[in-house]
This record gives sequence, C-alpha cells and structure tokens, in this order.
Amino acid sequence: MQFLKSFGLSLFILLAAGIWFGTGSLVMGGQGPGNGEKSIIGLIEGDDHGPISTSLAEAGVLTEHSTEEVEQARLTIAQRIAQDNGAADAAVSVRTETFDRQAMPIEVTLRGRTTAAANVSAVAETAAVVETVHVNKGDQVEAGDLLCSLAPGTRAAAVAQAEAGLAQAEAGLAQAQLDLETNTSLRERGLAPANTANSVQVALASAEAQVSSAQAALDNARAELDRTEIIAEVSGLVQAPIATRGAMLSQGGVCATIVQLDPIVFAGSVAEANITLARTGLAATLHTVTNQDATGEVTYVAASADDATRSFPVEIEFDNADFAIREGVTATATVNMGSMPGHLLPQSVLTLNDEGVLGVRSVEEGVVAFTPITIVSDTRDGVWVTGLPQSIDIITIGQEFVVDGQTVQTGHNGVPDDATETSEEGAPA
Repeated sequence: MQFLKSFGLSLFILLAAGIWFGTGSLVMGGQGPGNGEKSIIGLIEGDDHGPISTSLAEAGVLTEHSTEEVEQARLTIAQRIAQDNGAADAAVSVRTETFDRQAMPIEVTLRGRTTAAANVSAVAETAAVVETVHVNKGDQVEAGDLLCSLAPGTRAAAVAQAEAGLAQAEAGLAQAQLDLETNTSLRERGLAPANTANSVQVALASAEAQVSSAQAALDNARAELDRTEIIAEVSGLVQAPIATRGAMLSQGGVCATIVQLDPIVFAGSVAEANITLARTGLAATLHTVTNQDATGEVTYVAASADDATRSFPVEIEFDNADFAIREGVTATATVNMGSMPGHLLPQSVLTLNDEGVLGVRSVEEGVVAFTPITIVSDTRDGVWVTGLPQSIDIITIGQEFVVDGQTVQTGHNGVPDDATETSEEGAPA
C-alpha cells in the first residue's frame, strides 16, 4: 500500500511538471530578437491551436499574447521610452564616423635568426714558426690589421741577396748601354766596322734581361718575407681557433678566424602563400630577442622551397657597423611587400550579424546596413580591413542596438546631423 502511494505521488509530480513545461516555449537562438520561438505544445501537436492547447487555454493554464504585446516585448528600452513620450516611430540615435579607403601596407613578419655574413680564416701562405700573435679572441679587427707574425728565418738574407743581384744586373746594363753608345760613335766616324753593331746590341738586350730576372728574384724574396706577417682581409670579430706562439704553421695553417658581422644577415623563410610578393631589394626591419633593432633590405630569395616546410629561404642584410648584433640571435624581420587599398578601423566598431559574420554597421541615407569585412592585419593604430566601399559612414556608438534596415538618427563624430549652432542669446548663429 505504501508503494502504491509513493508511486502515485511520483506520477502526479511528473504529470504536473510535464504540464508546466508544456506551457512554455522553445527558443532557437541566432535568428534575431523575437524569432525562433515556438510553443512546446505546438511542436507536439504540429499546430499552435490544437486540442491540447485549446483545452489548456480554456482551463486558464496557457496565456495567449496578442501581436501588439509581442512587438512591445521586442522593443528596446529607448524605443519604449520614446513611445511613452508620444513618438511611436522615433528613430534610435547613433554616432557615425566617415572612413575613407587608403593605401594599406602589406607587411610580412618572418621568424629566424641572425647569422654572420662570412667566417673567414686567416691562413699562412708559407711554413714558419709563429713568433708573435697580435690578437685575442673577441678582439675587433679591421681589414689590414696584423694578426700573426712568423719567424723570418733566412728570408731577410734572401732579400739582401736579391737586392745585390739586382744592383749587379743594373751595373751590367749601364755598361752595355755605354758600349752601344761608343760603338755607334765610332761607326759614324768610320773608325769601327759596321758589323760590330750587332754584338753590342745583343749584349745590351742580355743586360736588360738580367735586370728583369734580378728584379723578379727580388720581388719573390720580398713577397716571401711579407708572408711572414698574416693580416686580416675583412673586418669583424676574432674567434677560435687562434695560433699559439712557438707553434709551427704549415702553408694553409690557420692563424685566426674572423667572424664578419657587418653586415649582419637574417636567415628566415617566406611561406609559399606570400612568395609571389617576395623579391630582392624590399625594405625590412629587424627586431631581436635582445631588444635590438636595425633596418636593411632583402638580398636573397630562394628559387626552390624547403621540402619539409614548403617555405622559401630568404636572407636579409642589415647594417651592423658597431657589431652590436651578434651571430645566432633569435629575431623577427618585418618585410614591406608593397601596399593595397584598405580601411584602418578601430576594433570597437567591429560587430557580428545574426549569422555570426564579422563586419561593420553603417548608415546609408538614414538606414542601417551591415557590410562583411576581412581583417588583413592588426596594428597598434587599429585593424586593416578590406571589403568596404571607397567612403563609408560607420556606426561607432550604438551599432549593437540596431538591425539592418532600421531607420536611425545619426550624429557624425558626436554632433547630430540636424544640430544648429546658437549664439549666447539663443538665436541661430
């Protein structure tokens, strides 16, 4: 008996709850204010005025609302106040601002790292013992600075010997020239046979050749002596490996390695979607994780994409005269790839329509219109968008409280369109 009593009470509660829920309405969102509403009983019967709904209405359970009451419920607070003040069709006031199309910069941000323009090894051109090392790791050097000095050995003596040989050859040349002049004078006076001219001319040519040979030997000896001093061919910073004093350097042995940091090179990649805009000579700005900035230009764009990332390697060179930007620093480079027409809008004017499409609401001849947009880039000054006409009056305040096709009263930049300036006495100015 107790079981039947509990079961009956539960059944009564379920029936009461079902009747209560049945008197409500199902609301389907995303269809605008007042749209998408249908009574639950209407869904069950397929008709808003079936036998169930009629019986419940007669019993006083369902309450029917007139069309005027529904429309009144859809009004905003401002519209209701306007109706109460006697203006049944008073227009909502909104604020608008005119935005004109302008050149929108196309900027692509690349991520990568800095790299040296070159790593140059200063090598010995002759074999000798290192006598002096003039630099340390981390030193900044300029092209032409002395890096290492090798022991000259017998090279200085070889230079002295070559100089003596040149002096001897030059003396022989002077004697041959004197013999030629004497022979010419004797032949002109008939005191020497004519066939003696050939011998003195041959002797002169031989003396000239000996001078040339002696000069070449001297140049070689001096060059060999100069090779004992290893100089920097480029500017940069010295890094390992560095030769040590007393070490034997063979021909091609490294005295020091120079990292060329001016210009510094940014190595990154351009996505294949933007590769048609990339080309050498484009201006770019660099910003490193160490908060350093520089300006430069694109110097290399790869012709083939990377198989793994499907992006194209690029290189951008930046001035780095003070060597402040180091090699291997993570950085971003912003490349200016030209411009295209667009509108710069504040983020606050962007809104969504009932279908969830992003756009702006504007006023055309006093009527609200929604225009979809496409965001191209986001900057500190606002968002660059496309899809708008050349000039448009966009609602900046009140865009969330109006719908397409609604008549509104506009105030351009905060000043009503129909406002009239007055003087201090109240008369029109």
